[in-house]
Amino acid sequence: MIIKNAHVVDPVLGTDEILDIKIENSTITQVGKELPSTDSDIIDGTGLIAAPGLFDAHVHFRDPGFTYKEDIDTGAAAAARGGFTTVVMMANTKPCVDTPETLLYCTQKGEKTPIHVLATSTITKGLKGLELVDMEEMAACGAAGFTDDGIPLMDEKLLYEAMQKAVELDLPIALHEEDPLFIKAPGVNMGAVSEALSYGGASHTAEDILAARDGMMALNTGASVCIQHISSRASVEVVRMLKSLGADVHAEATPHHFTLTEEAVLKYGTNARMNPPLRTENDRMAIIGGIMDGTIDMIVTDHAPHSREEKARPMELAPSGITGLETSLGLGIKSLVEPGYISLMKLMELMSANPARFYRMRPGCIAPGEPADLVLFAEHELWTVREEDFASRSANSPFIGWELPGRVHYTICAGRIAYRA
Repeated sequence: MIIKNAHVVDPVLGTDEILDIKIENSTITQVGKELPSTDSDIIDGTGLIAAPGLFDAHVHFRDPGFTYKEDIDTGAAAAARGGFTTVVMMANTKPCVDTPETLLYCTQKGEKTPIHVLATSTITKGLKGLELVDMEEMAACGAAGFTDDGIPLMDEKLLYEAMQKAVELDLPIALHEEDPLFIKAPGVNMGAVSEALSYGGASHTAEDILAARDGMMALNTGASVCIQHISSRASVEVVRMLKSLGADVHAEATPHHFTLTEEAVLKYGTNARMNPPLRTENDRMAIIGGIMDGTIDMIVTDHAPHSREEKARPMELAPSGITGLETSLGLGIKSLVEPGYISLMKLMELMSANPARFYRMRPGCIAPGEPADLVLFAEHELWTVREEDFASRSANSPFIGWELPGRVHYTICAGRIAYRA
C-alpha cells in the first residue's frame, strides 16, 4: 500500500509537510516525496492529513455484562470510524476487571478487532474500595494500568498503598475524582441550571478536594497519576500547581467538557448528563487554558454508551455519560483548532502521543520501521453527525445533528484498513 501526497502531521517527529507513505505488511517502510510505486493499492492522500493513529485512553466498551449498550467489537468499530487505532478500556464492567480471567477475556477479544484494544484492571476488588486487587498478578496478565473509574476511592490509606505498588510495577493509576459528600444529585452541575431544574446537582468541590488530595499523594509516592475527565477551573489550577512541584500528575479533558456548558442540560436533557457534569463557561475556558499550557496533557472521549431506553428516563434515574469516539476529532478541531487555541499538531499530540506515553506505550510516528497505524482525515471537510451512521451500538450524544469538520477518510491499523469512509 502507498499513500500519495498526504499532509503528514506527526507530533513525535515534528513532521509537517506533504509526503508519500509506503506500507508493507504492518510496517511503514518509506516516507518521502514522490516515492516510486508499482503498488496496485494506492490511496490518494491529496487534501488529507496523515497523522499517527489516535489513542483514546478512556473508553467504556461495556463488555462483559452490558453488551446491549456496546461490546468490544462495536466499540472497536466506533473507534476506527473516529480515527483511533488504540483504545484503553475502563474496568467497570460486570463482572468488573479484577481477576486475570476477566482481564484476559477483554484483551483476547480485543485482539480479534481491527484495532489495538488495551484493558485496565480495577484498583480494588469488586470496585468496592475495601481491598486492593493483586496488582502484580494483574500487571503480569497484561493490565495497561489501574482505575476504579466511575467510583472515587475514599480510603486514603488504600489508595496510598496502591500508588506505592504502581510505582514498583511502573504502571499508571487513573482516578475518578468526585467526593460524594459534595453531591446532592449526580450528573448536573450544582448551580443555576440545577436550581432551575430543582435538581440537587454536583458541586465542583467534589472534584477539587480529591484532585488535591490524590495529587499530593502522587507527589509523595512518585506515582504516575491521571486526574480523569477534568471539569473544574479549580481542579485545573490544582493540577498546574502539582506539576510545578514536580508531581507525575496528568489530566484528561473530554470534548464535551471543552465544548459544552451546563446550559446544554436544558437543551439536550439526559444526553448532557455526565459525571463529572458539564460546568460553567469559566470552567470550560479554564479547561481550554489548561490544554493550551500543557496542564491538561490528554484528550479522551470517556466513551460511555447507554441504550435509548435508559437515557429516556427522568434526569434523576437516567445513567450518566455520552458516546464520544466518532465525534472526538471533529470537536477537537471545531472547539480548539479553528478558534486558534491550539495547532493541529498540538491536537495530535493530545490525542495520540501523550496518552500513549502515559500508558507506557511507544507513541506512534510516521517513519520507516514504525508500525503502520495511521489516520487520514480532511481537516476542513464538514460532515453531519447522524445517529444512523454511528458504528457504536448506542447513540446517546448531544452532538447528533451537529456539523463538524475533520471527516475521517481512512483508519489504518497494523497496515490494514480498519475504516474507510
